[in-house]
Amino acid sequence: MDTERIILTDNWKFHYGECEEAWYKGYDDSTWEEVTIPHDFSVKAPFSKEFSSGTGYLRGGIAWYRTSVRIPEEYRGKRITLTFDGIYKNSYVWVNSYFLGKRPSGYAQISYDISDRASFGDDKLQISVKVVHTDIADSRWFTGSGITRKVSIVVSEKTAPAVDGIFFKCDSVETDGGRTLAKVSVRNEILTAEADSIVVSNALLDADGNTVLTMESEPSAPEGDMVVINLSGSLNDPKLWSPDSPYLYTLETRITAGDTSYVADRKKVGIRTFSFDPDEGFFLNGESMKFKGVCVHHDGGCLGAAMKKEVWRRRLELLKKSGCNAIRCSHNPHMPELYDLCDEMGFMMMDEAFDEWENPKNKWSTGHNVYPPKHQGYYEDFPAWHETDLRTMVRRDRNHPSVILYSIGNEIDYPNDPYCHPMFSEMTGNNDHNKPAAERQYDANKPNMERLAVLAKELVAIVRDEDDSRPVTVAAAFPELSSRIGFIDEMDVVGYNYKEHLYEEDHKRFPQKTFLGSENGHSPEAWKIVEDNSYVCGQFIWTGIDYLGEAHGWPIRGSSAGFITTAGFAKEEFNVRSKLWGGEGLSEKETDEVSVELWKPDLLNAACLDNEFADDCNETGYIYQILVKLPKGLLEKDIMAKVTGAGELAGIDNGNLSDLTPYTEDHRETYEGRLVIYVRRLSAGDIKVSVMELLSDKTELITTVKI
Repeated sequence: MDTERIILTDNWKFHYGECEEAWYKGYDDSTWEEVTIPHDFSVKAPFSKEFSSGTGYLRGGIAWYRTSVRIPEEYRGKRITLTFDGIYKNSYVWVNSYFLGKRPSGYAQISYDISDRASFGDDKLQISVKVVHTDIADSRWFTGSGITRKVSIVVSEKTAPAVDGIFFKCDSVETDGGRTLAKVSVRNEILTAEADSIVVSNALLDADGNTVLTMESEPSAPEGDMVVINLSGSLNDPKLWSPDSPYLYTLETRITAGDTSYVADRKKVGIRTFSFDPDEGFFLNGESMKFKGVCVHHDGGCLGAAMKKEVWRRRLELLKKSGCNAIRCSHNPHMPELYDLCDEMGFMMMDEAFDEWENPKNKWSTGHNVYPPKHQGYYEDFPAWHETDLRTMVRRDRNHPSVILYSIGNEIDYPNDPYCHPMFSEMTGNNDHNKPAAERQYDANKPNMERLAVLAKELVAIVRDEDDSRPVTVAAAFPELSSRIGFIDEMDVVGYNYKEHLYEEDHKRFPQKTFLGSENGHSPEAWKIVEDNSYVCGQFIWTGIDYLGEAHGWPIRGSSAGFITTAGFAKEEFNVRSKLWGGEGLSEKETDEVSVELWKPDLLNAACLDNEFADDCNETGYIYQILVKLPKGLLEKDIMAKVTGAGELAGIDNGNLSDLTPYTEDHRETYEGRLVIYVRRLSAGDIKVSVMELLSDKTELITTVKI
């Protein structure tokens, strides 16, 4: 049989709090709340000062999820893989009362082979998940809590690719006598079972479904549990992927085991070449190009960490109009659908693994940079899990043509946080305006920053072992010191955060290194330095979109660093940035009436077009976005939304980071005349959304939106 994927979106039960017997298949969960996945239980409670300012004054806690799914009897004997795209965090998973394992990371993809513990037919498969996120000051930005990303079951033949075991590469694109030839290769890691010999073929299909290249192996007799088959080929006149023309092929992997032949894997891939020159900067497909990038966090305002592809699509369409061509995934792997969108829409990506390594950073709980800090976080799991988590990220993302760079860390070298060195008796970073004097001083009892060079070398080697086709970088916070003790020595590309004044000097110090701005302010001067110096590859603005967390103090619960709000609306700075980057900008037609519009994707990239890799707008869990805009000069209105039929209200966001109205409320005041209403589809059928103005003694209908 061809490999099939079952997405587990609905029919989940949720319980907030400990429930020690919920691992048991026969446990009665009939009184639990029904939810759809992805789900973030942090945004389901009111904001409170008792929680951490760093993570947006929202709770964490312990929670349980359970679902049962019928797997057809004909799948018995197949390979069954259960995959979670992300659970924040400390997840414990059971299937049919069998414990599968624990994963501390809240951002890592988690896969379990459940072939020998699955049940079939009328005996439903029971999945139980426990989430422990009690250390809510574990980050400087909002993390969310729960099964925050997609869950799926993959059913395949026993002889099938390992998880993320198919790796497509464009090795080169050459032009000879007017003919362009792309040389490509595929690494096939195949798990084997009950097969005397296997043949693997990789077919490349164009956008119309025509096979343009086939690579096939000779029959081989498997020895051991896995066989690695490397294939290569050449494609005439390839269509190259770029931000302006993000052309995608389909890679279809077929396995013939004995007399059985089947499609084992199918994914989108792109063909492009790139290079980094220490003097001339970045080249894509042989053309000089600057990264006009933004850093983004993973939350969606009122949706929390339970983001959806369609919500990201609206955000990315707006970023395109600013001239943006690159995304930095701050500071962790993001949901896989974001990478799919960047492939489809033409954004280059910096994929980032960690924000801290083996020692904790300061985490703010009573306001950004308000001392004393707390020290919870990933550091306690780094020694045991960093290799697994890093390999998981690279293997998951290495087929995306959008991914250009892997970053192994963000500001790991932040001064005195906690690493320091006798070379500097006093050190300050870019965020140290409230730092006590004692915290700025060299302290021999703190960890020595020289240790970072050792760890960096190890992490770079792990990345290169999984993917040697892309450069490795790091976002350095204090290169004044770290560049002198070996921290950047192993890096192919060096990222500096807010250190534009060091570019010229360090370009001379490291003539073989390529530099870029991994994090930069919004000033025109910061961009001019990129424009005026060919050896600087580009910049990544902090940030493109506002986000929850890193709050400066109650009642502010997020960062307003972006030029787009959490509700997905452009700020005044948007057109300023667009002029700098050569974007088309944004002009909005003003009306005298309240505008209520059901947002639909750009038809060139529509999620609802006939595309098997795009979201289906009629699928359970799809989120519709209704945009409400007031005429200029009109007083803010309190807008209520009532949803009936086959949907539910998923949230209302106005982008006002001081608004403490709980995200679960069915109303919210507009902010600068705008808000977005999110409506989630629950089943097939019509959905009706009544948009009303909430007055002191009544509601007044503005319009009804039918979906």
